[in-house]
Amino acid sequence: QVQLVESGGGLVQFGGSLRLSCAASKIIFSIYAMGWYRQAPGKQRELVARITDEDRTNYTDSVKGRFTISRDNAKKTVYLQMNSLKPEDTAVYYCNAVRSIGTRLEFWGQGTQVTVSS
Repeated sequence: QVQLVESGGGLVQFGGSLRLSCAASKIIFSIYAMGWYRQAPGKQRELVARITDEDRTNYTDSVKGRFTISRDNAKKTVYLQMNSLKPEDTAVYYCNAVRSIGTRLEFWGQGTQVTVSS
């Protein structure tokens, strides 16, 4: 069974940094586009950052210049480096994997909580 396991969340002060990791298993990781989404209480889940199988990246406007997504295909892991964190970044962060070659497949992790105190 495919698994996406996030780690690295926690409590951090305003202006601090965290690095999230998402380790994948039982998928051909290199052909998947990987993304980080987040969902704050009472809000819809939103895309934070995405990296394609060709290492093209895109970010939601609110995190540009502060967050960096990267991937290590050998380790089947995607990372989200988050700097200059703000209270509005507080949310549950979810890892997402999408295969668009052939039959579309999509998987989600269980989420990791990020809390930024003011």
